[in-house]
Amino acid sequence: MRAKGIAYDTGFVRSGGTSRENFDPEVVRRELAIIRDDLHCTAVHLVGGDPERLELAARCAAELGLEVWFSPYPLELTPAEILSLFTGCAQRAERLRRTGAEVVFVAGVELSIMSQGFLPGATLEERLSLLLSEIRGGGGSLAEMNVRLREFLAEAVAAVRERFGGKVTYACIQFERVDWSLFDFVSVELIRSAEVADQFQEGVRKLVAQGKPVAITGFGTATWRGSGDVAPRSMEIVEYEGDTPVRLSGDYVRDEEGQAAYLRELLEIFEAEGVDSAFVYLFALYNYPHRADDPRRDLDLASLGVVKVLEGRNGETYPDLPWEPKAAFAALAEYYREIGGSGARAASGGKLSRTSAR
Repeated sequence: MRAKGIAYDTGFVRSGGTSRENFDPEVVRRELAIIRDDLHCTAVHLVGGDPERLELAARCAAELGLEVWFSPYPLELTPAEILSLFTGCAQRAERLRRTGAEVVFVAGVELSIMSQGFLPGATLEERLSLLLSEIRGGGGSLAEMNVRLREFLAEAVAAVRERFGGKVTYACIQFERVDWSLFDFVSVELIRSAEVADQFQEGVRKLVAQGKPVAITGFGTATWRGSGDVAPRSMEIVEYEGDTPVRLSGDYVRDEEGQAAYLRELLEIFEAEGVDSAFVYLFALYNYPHRADDPRRDLDLASLGVVKVLEGRNGETYPDLPWEPKAAFAALAEYYREIGGSGARAASGGKLSRTSAR
C-alpha cells in the first residue's frame, strides 16, 4: 500500500453538539505525532464537521510530514448546507496544499444515509432502515437516491475543484452508484461481516481491477466479542439519551485481541490485492469512554478506536494523554512497520514516543 493511514476524529457535529468537546491543539499535535511515529502511518484521514478544527489538525499533520485527507463530514445537513461546507473547506485545504503539503479532499462520506435530501427519512436510523428494505425488495427509492447523489456530487466536485487544485475523492458505501470519472481515487467504506466474508477479498480485487487507485477509507470493528461478525453494525449496542451515548444494551465481553485480529486480516487482504490507501477507522472516539468498573457503561466496548479513552485520568503508556492503547494499536503499529515503516520523518524531527507496540 502506498498510503498507510488511520482516521482521526476532530469532532462530529450534530444538532449543535460535538463528539469531541475538548480540542486542545497541543493534544492534537501530540496524537498526530504518535500516529506518525508509533503507528507508522504515512497518511491521516481527518474527519469532522468544524472547518476550523479540520484546518488546524491538517496543518499539524502536514508539518509532521503526513499526507492529509481533508474530510468535512456532514451529519444531517441538506445538500445546500453540505455544498457550503465543502466550498469553505476546499479553500482551507488549498491554502494548506500551497505550502507544499500532500492534501486529498474528501467530498463527503456516505452522504445518502448520513445527510438529508437523498433518501426519505428524518434520521439516520430511518434512512438506513429504508435502504436495507430497498436492497432486499428492489424498490425505486434506491434508484432515485443514486440519481440525486450523482447530480449533487457533480455539482459539489465542480465547486471544490474551482477552489482546490489537488486530488479529490468521495467515500462511498457499496450501494451508492458513483461516477468515478469525477474523482482521482475510488474510495469505499468497506467493512467485512460474517455474511460477506467469503466474497470480501474478491470484492476488493474487483475494485482494484477498475484501474483507478483504490482507497479504503473506513474499516474496523468494535471491541466486544463477536463484533467482527456484524462489523458494519458493531456500534449498535449503545443506548442513547438524545444524541448522547449513555450505556450498553446488554452484557458484552471485552475482546481487544479479536478487534486486533480483524484489522490485521483486512489489512493483509488490502495489501495483497493492491489497494493504494487504507485508513483504519479510527484512532480514538472521545465520547465512548472506557469504564472498567461499570461494564454496562463501558462505552469503549462499542468503540472502533484503537485506543480506549479514560475518564478523569491519563494513561500509563502515554502519561500526558487521557487514553491507553488497545491490542489493536499494537497490531496496527506492527503491521504498518512490517510493510514499510513510517515513511514520514518531518521537519519537526520528533523522537519516538513510548508505546506498548515496541
